[in-house]
Amino acid sequence: MQERDRQILRLAIPSIVSNITVPLLGLVDVAIVGHMGSAVYIGAISVGSMIFNVIYWVFGFLRMGTSGMTAQALGRRDLCGVGQMLVRSMAVGLAVALAIVVLQVPVCRMALAIVSPEPEIARLVEVYFGICVWGAPAVLLLYGLSGWFVGMQNTRLPMIISIAQNVVNIAVSLFLVYGLGMKVEGVACGTLIAQYAGAAMALGLLWNYYRKLRRHLKWDGVFGKKVMFKFFNVNSDIFFRTICLVAVNLFFLSAGARQGSVVLAVNTLLMQLYILFSYFLDGFAFAGEALCGKALGAHNNLVFRRVVARIFHWGWAMAILFTLAYLFGGQAFLGILTDDGQVLSASAEYLPWAIAVPLAGVAAFVWDGVFVGITATRGMLLSSIAATVMFFVLYVGWGHSMGNHALWMAFVAYLAVRGMMQTAIYFKCHKNW
Repeated sequence: MQERDRQILRLAIPSIVSNITVPLLGLVDVAIVGHMGSAVYIGAISVGSMIFNVIYWVFGFLRMGTSGMTAQALGRRDLCGVGQMLVRSMAVGLAVALAIVVLQVPVCRMALAIVSPEPEIARLVEVYFGICVWGAPAVLLLYGLSGWFVGMQNTRLPMIISIAQNVVNIAVSLFLVYGLGMKVEGVACGTLIAQYAGAAMALGLLWNYYRKLRRHLKWDGVFGKKVMFKFFNVNSDIFFRTICLVAVNLFFLSAGARQGSVVLAVNTLLMQLYILFSYFLDGFAFAGEALCGKALGAHNNLVFRRVVARIFHWGWAMAILFTLAYLFGGQAFLGILTDDGQVLSASAEYLPWAIAVPLAGVAAFVWDGVFVGITATRGMLLSSIAATVMFFVLYVGWGHSMGNHALWMAFVAYLAVRGMMQTAIYFKCHKNW
């Protein structure tokens, strides 16, 4: 195996493990309340988790923006810049978290107005939200730290933190719910404690592994006009790109729901195939962030091009592997997720679209990692806007006649357009980078 491949796998594999553990925090909560004897609890936790997922997804730029700029500073051997990036990302994360905490009441009311759950569920969501919102400082602090770790070519620490968070969440939630008799409050407190445990562990690992960088942690220049302009310019592109992703995903969910409970269930199951694929591709995208950013910072164009080529080699290999797995085992996998005969029967009609997702989406995932690493975020934004427009044009044009097939066609096209446009941007601009 080539040295470049070993570097990629060393970064990608821990990231894949971390990605897989992330949704477990929400799944553990749902599993616990699922045995409380009422569907109301499941609904409350599902809605509450969804609200926080959307909020934190929107502020995911704190991780992505930090990783690319940190990797570039490391490539330049600018340890002062590396230290300043750490302080800057943590400070911005805490400032955003403070705003979320201060505005928690209007944020919660607005979210409930959009989702419109039943009154009993809404009351429990308010309880869940009112507790978990205090975890915002821990979550967003961890976003900055995780991005900084990736930029420092270290994806093993985020993996360790993710696993530890889930262990704490499971243990504390079970104790509070079944040991102390708490219900939604116990689940929310378990999640909150797990979030702060993860943040505390991240700070401890930072202190232990990077103590030699302490002398470079200086406030001078951290909030300089030039560096802050670049920080927010990069992150604003990622922010609005994320808004496009959220819009597509929320519309996909709502459009399926309007076609009935069976179609909604089918789409939910088939999206699990997309999500599973994305966990693996994101791992290689994280490797691209770290290695491409470092190569660009070192002004080593040869290494940069080789990294891009090898990342795509692994990306296409994963895409082909998942396509074959879904082609021959997709229906069996869906059978593991549900035993509802009507849903399984209906899913067979739309399964070919899910099978097409890996090959359609591989370029978008890989280029996202490369573009984040070299902070070419404007290309990410422009490609996402174009792909989002294509998604809605296709669905509006064909939705009436094709129904759910049009929704899936639009989603597959959305992924493909992102990848194709980013490819065009790369070949047009990479010499300037």
